[in-house]
Amino acid sequence: MASLRRPLLSLGRLRQRPCLRHSIRFYSFHPSPDPAGAPASSGTSPTAIADIPRPKATLHTLRQLYKKKMPIATITAHDFPSALAADQAGTDLILIGDSLAMVALGYTSTNQITMEDMVHHSKAVVRGTKSAYVVADLPFGTYEASPEDAVQNAVRLIREGGVEAVKLEGGEEMAGTIERLTRVGIPVMGHIGLLPQRQAALGGFRVQGKTAASAVQLLEDALALEKAGCFAIVLEAMPAEIAEIITKRITVPTIGIGAGASCSGQVLVQLDMLGAFERFVPKFVKQYESIGVKTRQAIAKYVEEVKAMSFPAVEHTYPIKLEELEKFKAKVGSH
Repeated sequence: MASLRRPLLSLGRLRQRPCLRHSIRFYSFHPSPDPAGAPASSGTSPTAIADIPRPKATLHTLRQLYKKKMPIATITAHDFPSALAADQAGTDLILIGDSLAMVALGYTSTNQITMEDMVHHSKAVVRGTKSAYVVADLPFGTYEASPEDAVQNAVRLIREGGVEAVKLEGGEEMAGTIERLTRVGIPVMGHIGLLPQRQAALGGFRVQGKTAASAVQLLEDALALEKAGCFAIVLEAMPAEIAEIITKRITVPTIGIGAGASCSGQVLVQLDMLGAFERFVPKFVKQYESIGVKTRQAIAKYVEEVKAMSFPAVEHTYPIKLEELEKFKAKVGSH
């Protein structure tokens, strides 16, 4: 739900006016909606946002955002720098998605990523995250065979990877597995609609819920996952009207990706929205930057300057006292 927001206060002003600390939501960088309807400021710098401290997000944090109808801003991260950027930008939830198989590791499918890969990348993301809630995907083949497999692998992601919750794909057929996980204290995020791990069975990356029968099944899936104990459910690639009805029918947050603006929050793959992954761009992705193009341009400029011997310049080198240089030359000779 869209809302108008007050401009963020700088940390310096907060220190000068301690009473205002309590007017900033304890669970997010985003301040409360302005009851007077004042227009949002567009001049808040990323540095100012990064300077505002916030406590570590928890499940309670996400529940409070949902209860107060504050959209849950979610984004993926796959390594330390991407996590650091997402966390400092004010993201509420960071997802270590198995999409990193394609956008960061160069695989042709998310199904090619291994548990070892996910643990490795989870460790890096957790090291870069101080405030956001961190969730990791259970990769393909690590939870489908039995609930016990799911428990063992989820425990590994939490214990070794350092994440706080896991996400798995599937509808009511996975309810038993989710119930088993939540019963032993493992928070689970569900995922219905387009299921990338099953794209071969679905005939590719296709929009789901476009017929009445399939839309009913999506609603039944969502209700089953809610009952099984999911704290949130990702809705991927479905008509916005269907996602809106699902969001209204369940009592846990929905996180949309290609599911319209009525979900309780949104998620995008970070390298997609930054324009770094150019193999293909899903319709639901808004590219906020063109990092791929800018990176190539920067590297090409570097190569050009190396070839022209204009880099490094004097300002990129370290000085030595003239007398020490002369002593060195006298000892080794200068040619």
